[in-house]
Amino acid sequence: MPESVLVNKAENYLKEIAEDSISLDDIEEFESFKNLYFKLDDRLNYLQKLRKDMDRQGYTTPFTSLSKYGTKTLGEVPADEIRETSRHNKIFRNIANAKKNILDRVKSAIDSHMIALGNLEQFGYVKCNSCYKKYSMSEFKDNEGQCRCKSKSFSFKINKELTHRLDIIPYLPLSGNYMVLKSELSQYARESYKQVLNILKQERKGHVKTITLVIRFKDENNRQIRKRITLGSEYVDNYEEEARNRYGRNVRIEDIKFNRTKPAIIDDNHARTAIALAYVGYAQKIITEIEDDILKRNLTDFKRINKYDEILEEYENKRPDFIDEYDHDAIEAWRKSEIEKRFRSLNYIDRFGNITRSLRRDIKVRENIYRNIFQNIAYTLIVWDMFRYYMTTSNNARKINLGPFPYIRVELDREQRKAFQNTYDKVIEILKEFTDIKIIPIPEMDLLLYEKFKFEKEMHNSRIKFNHVALGAALINQNSEIELESISYAFNINESRINKEIKHINQIRNPKSDRSQQFVEMLKK
Repeated sequence: MPESVLVNKAENYLKEIAEDSISLDDIEEFESFKNLYFKLDDRLNYLQKLRKDMDRQGYTTPFTSLSKYGTKTLGEVPADEIRETSRHNKIFRNIANAKKNILDRVKSAIDSHMIALGNLEQFGYVKCNSCYKKYSMSEFKDNEGQCRCKSKSFSFKINKELTHRLDIIPYLPLSGNYMVLKSELSQYARESYKQVLNILKQERKGHVKTITLVIRFKDENNRQIRKRITLGSEYVDNYEEEARNRYGRNVRIEDIKFNRTKPAIIDDNHARTAIALAYVGYAQKIITEIEDDILKRNLTDFKRINKYDEILEEYENKRPDFIDEYDHDAIEAWRKSEIEKRFRSLNYIDRFGNITRSLRRDIKVRENIYRNIFQNIAYTLIVWDMFRYYMTTSNNARKINLGPFPYIRVELDREQRKAFQNTYDKVIEILKEFTDIKIIPIPEMDLLLYEKFKFEKEMHNSRIKFNHVALGAALINQNSEIELESISYAFNINESRINKEIKHINQIRNPKSDRSQQFVEMLKK
């Protein structure tokens, strides 16, 4: 396929996606759910095919084909030939930029669709009405809607226990338009976006990948040579010996640098960006719905501050006809004068031109609400969802299943768990009061995650069949002072199931019989 045709094909397809809005209406009805899942899955398959075509045509490194005009000096090249070469180079560079940009958008669209499908997979599944076998939606689609018992009659089930947040799907950059979505963020949304992104980028210490040495040695002509070399990770314990083997016993190491792999919690740039934008977009929707109620409760005069904003917005881009459009200082002075007149007529400022004390207080209170509550809603939701995902899934499930967080690390180390140290209890109170989101404040989530990962190693090779959602809830109950009722509510799991997993934990950690103790010791070995 010619390069320009492939670029146009991808751009047109992404445009179609952008024009097709995502609706979550009646998502709990099977037909609505199935139609959305199938549509997103078909799109993902097509986008992945486009990416393969781009990879085959060198879109990953589009600038490597660019070259300068030979090796001749400018004096040897005719002037008209230089102009022609320059024109061609500009054309080729524009083509290379187009390739790079469209591949970037396709990658973003692919990751966004993976996130959407991961959430849908967690949300619902189907159950055969004949043999009662359960199927995920991907299995249902692959089997063309037929059970292995040949039945085509299924019931749709919603899995309230698993981690999913379908409300973020409409805010994903499904058409690869992440740059547009970022540019549309408000001031507070941009700060919120940075917060979420920093969580997802939290890196672990990692392992040594390569070792960079700066060495000095004498060559066969007795000349001093200074050289920078790179050794593989297999030489981490004997890099000095390897340097001597290669460059002689008198080699001197002047500098050394251990280059470590530093994987992030979400180890893919486009996936991080898509998740951050989706959570921030959803948080903005929540803010729009609850903002007025919260401000009315905390401000002395809600109508006054709205009028204050309205006047500022009215004159933000207004310009009188009698002032030259290029005289910016005069325009700003006129705007300031007009705003002051309006404020004075409404008693918003005193005779010295200062904003009145009560209005100034309301402005400050609103600023604090935005900074300390609204700005932290997306942060609070993403931390809660990732914490819940880790606590309620097995190590194998995180390796195999797509889940709501593609490219997420299977296990976190101490550095990465620092992302879970901060909790915003006031934000959680607001969400519980003004929305139907099930969330509870959990102190020291990082330590609870450590307990979960530690127990996963202890339960390895155990024949006990765990309910992993209830197991996560049980570990929280055993390692915190949170009441079982609150944990049961937040995790959508029955208390009796949690109690059952508490018994399983005790059975592994505190075996009563000698035979059980011997079995546990064997597992540890």
